[in-house]
Amino acid sequence: MMKVFRNNWQAFTSLILAVAIAIAVPIIGDRFHGEPTAPAFSDNYTAKAEKKLPIYSVDVPDMRMSISFDAAWGADDTDTLMEILKDNGVLATFFLCGTWVDKYPEEVKKIAAAGHDIANHGNKHAHGAKLDLAGNKKEIQDCHDKIKAVTGIDANLFRPPYGEYNNTVLTAAEELGYYTIQWDVDSHDWMKKGIDYEINQVLNHKNLQNGSIVLFHNDAKFTPQTLDPIIKGLKEKGYTLVPISQLIHKDNFQIDHTGRQKLKASAAE
Repeated sequence: MMKVFRNNWQAFTSLILAVAIAIAVPIIGDRFHGEPTAPAFSDNYTAKAEKKLPIYSVDVPDMRMSISFDAAWGADDTDTLMEILKDNGVLATFFLCGTWVDKYPEEVKKIAAAGHDIANHGNKHAHGAKLDLAGNKKEIQDCHDKIKAVTGIDANLFRPPYGEYNNTVLTAAEELGYYTIQWDVDSHDWMKKGIDYEINQVLNHKNLQNGSIVLFHNDAKFTPQTLDPIIKGLKEKGYTLVPISQLIHKDNFQIDHTGRQKLKASAAE
């Protein structure tokens, strides 16, 4: 009798374990938090589950790359950052939240007038992975409408708040005509670790390459002090800094398992 009980108990526990794994895998694979310097999914899992990926970097034949700023909170340093960019002859990409556009419309106009990319960072900096398709579309569209009202620009670059995405987030952006943009070089300016740390983090980043996209924030503590030496350091390495709109491929592209956007073979020939 004990043998029968033991066998039945083993079968029961195996069933429970299988059910738990079946539930956990899609939840783990459907969300991505933290520093997205690489997609959260393995090559095999991505192919099997048909996970969509945003653009982390771009395969380009020359040494072009981009720097970008997320703007969701304050604006005290924005003029300083734009002055540094102007002094270095650099155009960047600014991902703006709709609430930031509401608070700082004059800053939005200045950014646009200077020739920088105006891009979409969602309306209320919401967690997209917690929203359904309609909710994600509303976040993107509401921000789009606010940018259009202030600048007349129809933005088409989108960065998910928190770098968080799943298939629903990416589908929403795609259906609204947006390219979803992440980054492969995180300045860590949001960590507030100091000037030397931030400069080294970018200039010696393991992912730094042709087509890289660097993440900054417009309200980080040390970025007003680090931006100029970082730009100069990147130029000394031979990089040309362009806005993301001038870096990405607009059509006939594919995105590999690392999030690198590449022209399809037929288009590259």
